[in-house]
Amino acid sequence: MAAAHDLEMEDMNLNMDRAMKEELEEEKMREDGGGKDPFKNKKVHRIVSKWMLPEKARRTYLERANCLPPPVFIISISLAELAVFIYYAVWKPQNQWITLDTGILESPFIYSPEKREEAWRFISYMLVHAGVQHILGNLIMQLVLGIPLEMVHKGLRVGLVYLAGVTAGSLASSIFDPLRSLVGASGGVYALMGGYFMNVLVNFREMIPAFGIVRLLIIILIIGSDMGFALYRRFFVPASGSPVSFAAHIAGGFAGMSIGYTVFSCFDKALLKDPRFWIAIVAYLACVLFAVFFNIFLSPAN
Repeated sequence: MAAAHDLEMEDMNLNMDRAMKEELEEEKMREDGGGKDPFKNKKVHRIVSKWMLPEKARRTYLERANCLPPPVFIISISLAELAVFIYYAVWKPQNQWITLDTGILESPFIYSPEKREEAWRFISYMLVHAGVQHILGNLIMQLVLGIPLEMVHKGLRVGLVYLAGVTAGSLASSIFDPLRSLVGASGGVYALMGGYFMNVLVNFREMIPAFGIVRLLIIILIIGSDMGFALYRRFFVPASGSPVSFAAHIAGGFAGMSIGYTVFSCFDKALLKDPRFWIAIVAYLACVLFAVFFNIFLSPAN
């Protein structure tokens, strides 16, 4: 009991020290700004920093925080996915809003085992979605998580993680579920979640523990519900429908937990000088080469 009480007191003291430190830093910034409050117009950035960065990196972010460039990548990719969905939904309005239909299955974007030689399909499948529930889930997650991540890490890094998850998803599907088609941006979304999840986990005590628990629970809840929906589409789809692979979710998550974690943990560091980044890239490329070899020589879809 005494040890538990001491531990609780230690956590309380740590939280009080952190709050006092943040107040002192804000006061110092006000004094440096000639009495003006530089944080007054940076409230959003301050909230973003608390959710996205460990404590030691927040001050650096706030000192140089701006919206230039704005989060163009996530917004652009979301608009493209929405435009493609609306196109097919309007073209085949009877069933297209709810599930897969002929229009989507014959799309030049969808990943199809029979058309693997059309290499762009390994990436373009992210533009096509299996119904309203599918696209809404992906859009909400990638906008809610992706915009703050891009505000902090900028579009190049977020785009790298997102596309790494998308590519890993289609290649993993071609190996572990080689006879199934693939649609949706879940590989990229799970890469963002995987990278963020690992960053919160590793820097748990520095990213406000109460928020950390809430964030981890939210991510677990979203992953659980989305995976349940993906498994339903894969194994319990009606006989008139077309089962879709779910391997992209898992592969995208692993890509995020490796490349994504490395990228998101290097906020104020040169990414190319971090050996962890190159280790993750080499491991990722090795998996890509194996997947290419498998698809050419060993795939049952051949």
